[in-house]
Amino acid sequence: MGGTSDNSFDEETQTGITVGYSITDDEGMTPEIEKYVTIPGYEDVEAGIVKWPLSVLRIRHKDEKRLIDLATHVLEVWRGYTDEAAFIFAETDGEPHNTITPIARKKDDMYELDLTLRNNITTEENPLGVYHPHAQYHHIKKENIGLIEVMGLAVLPARLKEELELLEEYILDGKDVASNEKIEKHAQWVKEFLPKYDHLDKDNIEEVLHKEVGNVFVHVLEDAGVYKCTEEGRAAFMRFVETL
Repeated sequence: MGGTSDNSFDEETQTGITVGYSITDDEGMTPEIEKYVTIPGYEDVEAGIVKWPLSVLRIRHKDEKRLIDLATHVLEVWRGYTDEAAFIFAETDGEPHNTITPIARKKDDMYELDLTLRNNITTEENPLGVYHPHAQYHHIKKENIGLIEVMGLAVLPARLKEELELLEEYILDGKDVASNEKIEKHAQWVKEFLPKYDHLDKDNIEEVLHKEVGNVFVHVLEDAGVYKCTEEGRAAFMRFVETL
């Protein structure tokens, strides 16, 4: 414990492609507030935890200055916040870990800020980051999660374009995915999802692959969430909110 993950994009990501899959396409994952909260001193600001794989606190008000004041307060508290039981550490060995990815929008006459809690601590088991895409998903997404992905749009490395085209060919022809060094990294993934489909052909294979890539992307977002969408995770999230 005690390292810091690199939040920069590498060259592969900079030349990446956007697959255009948003988890907001899934009606069961519409990003709405699942639990409203009241923050002392800001009782006039609507606030709540968003139903989303990442850990998002949404605040809403007609006066943007009130949102800026509250967002600044949340950031300052989060930067200094530690909860060992939830494996949240503000710093280790002098390295700060907590920050926020903000998303701003206006709906009618209301301003909204989504404050996504981030933490870049690393461990021996997760050298790229505990709250970073984990190794089993690196065949699709190894790079860190940026603003666009926090919003639910998968920005994926350019290599996937050729790799997915090869996967279409190998799956339809019944060839061994592991026999091609360009796509062998996907062999276990393909083995896991193929049994779900009774019939694959040239008319549906692309759609199926894009759907399965999207499923992996959801898991990537879940990895990046500092508080998981579980009873334990939500309880830990509320412990932070109660310190505001």
